[in-house]
Amino acid sequence: MAATAALRSDVHFESEDSLRWYQRTDTVRYGFCSTCGATLFWEAADKADMVTITGGTLDQPTGLTTVLAIWADEASDFHCLDDTIETHGVDLSDNNPIWPGPPGGRPDTPR
Repeated sequence: MAATAALRSDVHFESEDSLRWYQRTDTVRYGFCSTCGATLFWEAADKADMVTITGGTLDQPTGLTTVLAIWADEASDFHCLDDTIETHGVDLSDNNPIWPGPPGGRPDTPR
């Protein structure tokens, strides 16, 4: 799933009428649309100041570029991994300088 991240304080909703939450675990919850069922974003307790937003829910042009792939070991046989970007077989540790996303949206800016 393609996603980006933002500071929670930078995320504002025009309406929350169809927004529903699913508490997947004690520390992770997903926001989804109760009308169409689309996953919109997720939040993790260990990254309380961040919200991860699914890329397909954003209006185009997004201005986003792919800079990182995680969980590549789990990619399906039909998925073509891009060897020109940083790729990891599993998730990254919390101390990775670009995870879950640097301030200002620049991958080369340390947190």
